[in-house]
Amino acid sequence: MDELHDTVGTWTSLSDPAVGEIAGGADFDFVVVDTEHTPLGLETVADCLRAVEAGGADTLVRVPWNDPVRIKRLLDLGPDGLLVPMVDTAEAARDAVAAARYPPEGERGIAAARAADYGRNFEAYVREEHRDCSVIVQIESEVGVENAANIAAVDGIDGLFVGPADLSAALGVFAEWTNAEFLAAIDSVLAAGDEAGVPVGTLGTTPDQIRALGSLGFDYMVAGADFTHLVEGQKRALDAASDVL
Repeated sequence: MDELHDTVGTWTSLSDPAVGEIAGGADFDFVVVDTEHTPLGLETVADCLRAVEAGGADTLVRVPWNDPVRIKRLLDLGPDGLLVPMVDTAEAARDAVAAARYPPEGERGIAAARAADYGRNFEAYVREEHRDCSVIVQIESEVGVENAANIAAVDGIDGLFVGPADLSAALGVFAEWTNAEFLAAIDSVLAAGDEAGVPVGTLGTTPDQIRALGSLGFDYMVAGADFTHLVEGQKRALDAASDVL
């Protein structure tokens, strides 16, 4: 991915590639395809990436865990960026970067997969172009907040991402977006990113949450998710019908 600053993305977790196609064509800068909390298999992820790309947006894949095998298999599908959950330490951040980079910088296994245009761009991709895949790590715990400066300083980390649900739960203030302790934790992560020159983003699933979190000084936002769009849209339609029946 190119620069994350001042970009807006959206979140997809449903398995129909049409969802990714709709999101990719909706003027978002990027679309996250989630594999941490979804049943999506590799074949489905590949189709979702194709669908998002057809709409013109960049693609981010969230991996289930900071595991080199899972990361390797998803990166072979050719996303523009990688989102790694629950990164609490600089060591874990270095592990994520190593899993995303070929030797000698990392430990990613080499294959002529979709990311290398099925071998047609194999040597150039291995030599240089694999570095174009952004590595973004999620800060979602008290330990992660405490270590945010060290995490942001790791060479190869292109962005931090505050997971608001997990972080607020870890602090014992789940979904209390105006709680002082939660806001202080966000300020700490934002300061760490600013010091390292690394952009910091977050996710808001509803308009109110997007506005509340987005006003705190984040550099980029993930605005909404496919399932919340469905739920909220259905509610609005039902309310409208109830008004006239």
